[in-house]
Amino acid sequence: MEDGNNRSFTVDEALVEMGFGRFQLYVLAYAGMGMVAEAMEMMLLSFVGPAVQSFWNLSSREESLITSVVFAGMLIGAYSWGIVADKHGRRKGFIITAVVTFVAGFLSAFAPNYMWLIVLRCFVGLGLGGGPVLASWYLEFIPAPNRGTWMVVFSGFWTVGTILEASLAWLIMPSLGWRWLLALSSIPSSLLLLFYRWTPESPRYLILQGRKAEALSILEKIARTNGTQLPKGVLGSEMETEMEETKSHPTENTHLLKPGEVEESPPPVSKIVLESDNKGPLLVLLSPELIKRTLLLWVVFFGNAFAYYGVVLLTTELKISQNSCYPSEKGLTHSSNDVNYRDVFIASFAEFPGLLISAAMVDRLGRKASMSSMLFTCCIFLLPLLTHQSPTLTTALLFGSRICISAAFTVVYIYAPEIYPTAVRTTGVGVGSSVGRIGGVLCPLVAVGLVHGCHQTIAVLLFEFVILVSGICVCLFPFETSGRELTDTISTAKEPSSSSV
Repeated sequence: MEDGNNRSFTVDEALVEMGFGRFQLYVLAYAGMGMVAEAMEMMLLSFVGPAVQSFWNLSSREESLITSVVFAGMLIGAYSWGIVADKHGRRKGFIITAVVTFVAGFLSAFAPNYMWLIVLRCFVGLGLGGGPVLASWYLEFIPAPNRGTWMVVFSGFWTVGTILEASLAWLIMPSLGWRWLLALSSIPSSLLLLFYRWTPESPRYLILQGRKAEALSILEKIARTNGTQLPKGVLGSEMETEMEETKSHPTENTHLLKPGEVEESPPPVSKIVLESDNKGPLLVLLSPELIKRTLLLWVVFFGNAFAYYGVVLLTTELKISQNSCYPSEKGLTHSSNDVNYRDVFIASFAEFPGLLISAAMVDRLGRKASMSSMLFTCCIFLLPLLTHQSPTLTTALLFGSRICISAAFTVVYIYAPEIYPTAVRTTGVGVGSSVGRIGGVLCPLVAVGLVHGCHQTIAVLLFEFVILVSGICVCLFPFETSGRELTDTISTAKEPSSSSV
């Protein structure tokens, strides 16, 4: 790059120069509220299912369908909203999802019958599928050096949501019932609508669309809010910088390669933008440059979602099944009173140690080591549950499992957006998240169906297998992203910089 006023800087360089400040905290608060909303809408499923089953005399299959339709909606939503956000902007992506989630969530409290509840919960799922859009939007404002830590803080809002929901259920369900729980759980989504007008568009997205003036205006606002200054020079895109460096400094990009490696001829810098317009974003994700990371990510998302929601549902379902499968222990009826709110509340706190562990590991050990170690440890915690254990030991083992799986899931959501270029980032995370939702759809059928049928061993064995395969796939990811700048193009997304931890 040239000196003086002709020197150009990228969005990443500007963010690093300005640092993490008040502006990012505002963005964190808004995106975090979206995370709280999603966590509450997901957690209430383990309370509403048993309550609705006794209210409308539903079968086991009908009860598990209440959870499955939410995941089915999320599957469609995560893919759809990702494409909307990549084509029309992050803000448009998440405002539509907030409207759908709030309206459907609130109306489901007034569902006159089972079919109406199923339809409305499916729409809630469709809205919740926009979660990855908010995550990508937030990520694009965070400076590279401490991105891992601040993404863990962002994930902490999920934990806040689960604890809020468990507390709310403990207070509301015994006296007011499930309809009140559904209505009150939709409040966080309404807050997203209330504060939407103050949210900025992602400057990284604007640069990619050639809207430099708007991007610069937002960066200047960040500098003012944080009490810092932008780097001297002209705002440029990563693609322009790359073309400039390829022409004048061909060896300047060698820091992206590991020692002893020779860089392959990169595709044209505009290739990712052209491909996402011409071939469609899904085909770009399956292009030769991205296919390995995409397929591995799909398996890891599937395994994490399957295991996470499995552990959450097992917290309530094992209690119910132990009453019916082991009659020596008191209680044979299946009503909402069977749900031990205290146990669920305690299990929700397992996410805090999970967050602390992921915060400690994610930037020090790297994303891959953090994910794989947590997944393999989760397998160890679940092993004793292959046979019937006492309620106290069951709760303790599920507590340990939830610590591990929530830590792993946290890191997956940090790693996923980091491995994709800007043009397909929200689509990449959205599609991966959609595949995870398939795990979520299948999970209740296993956790509820098999456990209710007194097949606890088979259910836990299946969880063990899925988690183990996910851990192996994490080890096969092509590179580490810790400490690495986000990329706009496929060619710069190939290898991490030598600064990676």
